[in-house]
Amino acid sequence: MARPREFSDAAVIDAAMELFWEKGYEATTTQDLCERTGLGRGSLYNAFGSKHALYEESIKRYAETRAALQLQELAPSGGSVRDRLRDLMIAMIERDLEDPGRRGCLALNAAGETAGRSGEVTSLVHRQFRDLEEALAALIAVGQRTGELSTSLSPLQAARMFQSAYYGLRVLAKVTDDRRALLDVVDGTVAAL
Repeated sequence: MARPREFSDAAVIDAAMELFWEKGYEATTTQDLCERTGLGRGSLYNAFGSKHALYEESIKRYAETRAALQLQELAPSGGSVRDRLRDLMIAMIERDLEDPGRRGCLALNAAGETAGRSGEVTSLVHRQFRDLEEALAALIAVGQRTGELSTSLSPLQAARMFQSAYYGLRVLAKVTDDRRALLDVVDGTVAAL
């Protein structure tokens, strides 16, 4: 008879997600995962199969928690479309600057690593980027219909421009403390809409 698990998959995935977010996939060793999760190698591999499979679960967990938060920030809240877009960027700047490890965005970090450019991780990261793009395009279309935003670009083009600036800010916030410079990017991007 098999022994029952004495750990929570969710807690292990959360711990692994934090570690991959801090160190990246390549720099994270199996020993690091064992130490962070409190599991032995055998338990880790029996539960998840491989380091890469645990990485995939970590990317999924990030989408369910952190990436979902972005989408919630765009949801109707009574503010103008322009304010909601600006608020999304400001909230991201605040979170990134308050993070002592300056980890940025796990999905964006994954896209820059070899492990994130193939197979399931690529698909998971692409889905996160696409979900944000679709939410932005829908919101921008509302702003264009109400006359709040310019119609010089299609909603999809404007969403892609905004998303590029948004993810660029995620990278910049990893390497600068100059909040004013980051806010200049926000103000310029929102004004261009």
